Amino acid sequence: MTSNRLARFLAGALLLGLVACSGAQTKETDSADKRAYLKQENPVQVLVLKKEPFEKELVNNGKLVAVRKSDLQFQVSEQLIKLAVKNGDHVKAGQLIASLKPFSYQQKLENARIELDKARMALSSRLMGRGYKTLDTTQIPSVIYHTQAIQSGYESALRDLKIADFNLQSTRLVAPFNGIVANINKNQYDQVNAGDTFCTLIDNSEFEVEFSVVENEINDIEIGEDVQIVPFANSSQTYHGRISEINPVIDEDGLIQVKARVKNPGGLMEGMNVKVLVEKEIPNQLVVPKSAVVLRQNQEVLFKYTKGKAFWTYVKTVAENSNSYSVIAHPDKGGTLAAGDTIIISGNLNLAHESEVEIK
Repeated sequence: MTSNRLARFLAGALLLGLVACSGAQTKETDSADKRAYLKQENPVQVLVLKKEPFEKELVNNGKLVAVRKSDLQFQVSEQLIKLAVKNGDHVKAGQLIASLKPFSYQQKLENARIELDKARMALSSRLMGRGYKTLDTTQIPSVIYHTQAIQSGYESALRDLKIADFNLQSTRLVAPFNGIVANINKNQYDQVNAGDTFCTLIDNSEFEVEFSVVENEINDIEIGEDVQIVPFANSSQTYHGRISEINPVIDEDGLIQVKARVKNPGGLMEGMNVKVLVEKEIPNQLVVPKSAVVLRQNQEVLFKYTKGKAFWTYVKTVAENSNSYSVIAHPDKGGTLAAGDTIIISGNLNLAHESEVEIK
């Protein structure tokens, strides 16, 4: 009785073990099949190559500098009594920016006028002593008039009057051209010294940007060629300018300095950092999206699509712009590439040579 029960128990346990093993093997087989199936799922997008013009872009960075900019100074020293503008204000040529206390210069001008009157009387007396009844220089020999004008102090007094008048006018600082005011750091009643920069006036209607190109790019640019200027602060905004200057010297780093000018319809500022794009059309190129070129073994490759498989081809990028490459088959790697080839442009990041793919 006991033996029969033990036999039945062992038989049941063995049966359960066989069922469990069978189930595990079935699951493992299903998982392996699934992994194999997933491995074969390589959806890609393709493009048929053709010869077409390629817009090559030279991309450089630069900083905007106003074509016309001036540091303004007072020519005399005095207390600042009026500040007519503030930083950021637009002014017209001739508009008052600031003025100094004029009293001492008004007195000097008045004194200069008095001294001139005295000198004029002294000159008249000297000429009358020589028989001349008038100060009309057309009636007096120039040598005699000039000598008497110096000896009487008339020439000196006339010069002093001009200086005094100039100094009084210099207590007013006016804009020499239309522009925007910047860098004022004085307040009303501050002392202002002659020759110190009081403010900067910027004509922000036109800017210049300087950038560098490498030696082998110099043939891609010329005076008057269009450029695109994109501020880093607002990459959605593009401004159009022209190359205005090419320095005919290559520096020790193999760079050439280039300048371009751009009109400012609004939004550009002195010192703004910008990206400069110079476009040059190259005819008859094989053009691919940048996504088509990937790295394999540290080499640039793209995948050609043939009968459901991906075959990698070593390529060399001839030129580039923001979105595309101009490519050729790498001359040292034995690959081929021609118009009419179908290439993979997406889904290629993890492909291997001869991977099975499916066009989606």
